Parts: sequence; C-alpha cells; structure tokens
Amino acid sequence: MIKKLFAEFFGTFWLVFGGCGTALYACGLPNVGVGYVGVSMAFGLTVLTMAYAVGHISGGHFNPAVTIGLACGGRFKWSEVAQYIVSQLIGGIAAAACLYIIFKEPSAGGFASNGYGEHSPEHYSFMACALTEVLLTAFFLIIIHGATDKRAPAGFAPIAIGLGLTLIHLISIPVTNTSVNPARSLAVALFADEWALSQVWFFFVFPIIGGILGGVIYKFLLETKD
Repeated sequence: MIKKLFAEFFGTFWLVFGGCGTALYACGLPNVGVGYVGVSMAFGLTVLTMAYAVGHISGGHFNPAVTIGLACGGRFKWSEVAQYIVSQLIGGIAAAACLYIIFKEPSAGGFASNGYGEHSPEHYSFMACALTEVLLTAFFLIIIHGATDKRAPAGFAPIAIGLGLTLIHLISIPVTNTSVNPARSLAVALFADEWALSQVWFFFVFPIIGGILGGVIYKFLLETKD
C-alpha cells in the first residue's frame, strides 16, 4: 500500500506540475507561447507518461474523481479510496507549492485555477460550467474503464487515457480552465487569489458526480460479465 500511495503522490504531482506549470510559464509567452493546445497536450502527456511509469503499481488514478468513479464501477476497493485521495491531494499541493516558488509573480492572478461565472475564462454560466465538468468527467471515466477492460488491446490504455484528457482540455479550457480533477483544482487554488478557494467546492462536487456517472454507466451498460 505504501508504494501505491507514493505512486499516486508522484503521479498527481507530475500532473499538476506539468499541466499547470505549462499554463503558468509557457502558455502566453509572446511569439512562442504554446496556447490552449499546448496546455491541453501537457495535461495529456503527464497522465500518459505517469500511467506508464507507475500505473502498474497503483493503477494510475492521480485524481479523486477517477478513484471514486473506478470504485463505483467495481474496479477499485472502497476500503482504499480515502488513502488514495489523501495521497493525490498532498501530491497536487506539493506540486503547486513548487510552482509558486518558481513563478516570477507568485501573487498575481488566478494561478491557473478553475472558475465558473465571472471567473470562467470566457465567462460561462454556473450551469454551463457544471454540465461541462459532469459530462467530461463522466466520459473520462468511460474512457478509463474501456481502455483498461480485459477485452481491450493490452498495453495501450495510457495512450487512450492521455489523449482523452488532452481532448477534454481542448474542449473545456475556455469554459472552466478544465478541472475534471479535484486534486488539481484544490492544489492551485490554495496559492491563488481568494476567489479561487471560494469556488473550489464546485470542482469537487461536479467532477465527482461525473466520475460516479461514468463508472456506473460503464458497469451497467457497457461492461460484459463472464
């Protein structure tokens, strides 16, 4: 279990450091900035690389909504859910702390935080942001369940999951700055302006609802029983 928890810690650290770090340092640079596409790819690559690196140890969740969704889908033990989530939250916060230390202007702006309403990148409404987070997290769980199904081609799951997360970010960065991951949301909100922490509950509630839906949908509508 200790190795599993360390794997979740390092995987979530890498996700936050790589994805949010790209958003903070490389996204908006004049002439050479990577933009939304680059940030989307960064998040996908973090999951893809760490899924190959430590997925065989812990399952490669790196996300409380994924852990809960996998438990709802019958792919993970409920007795281990709380320990996984604590490790993920600590890993994300540790990464955000490193980003804060490195960042040139640590007191500036939202620090790659997620937001809805007036704090949505393109000012999408509460309902639009909620629906986006629920739908995309649900489909993320369907992708994860399907890619790791015993009927799926062996060895390709991290690629499908990483590309799935890339697509999710391409869709929703303008809407919520893309969460689908409470650990990612809490980590950077702790170091951002006050509004980010006041809205972080939203990015626990709706991604977790989406994760539960995705797990249940795959279990009862798509999974084939022996």
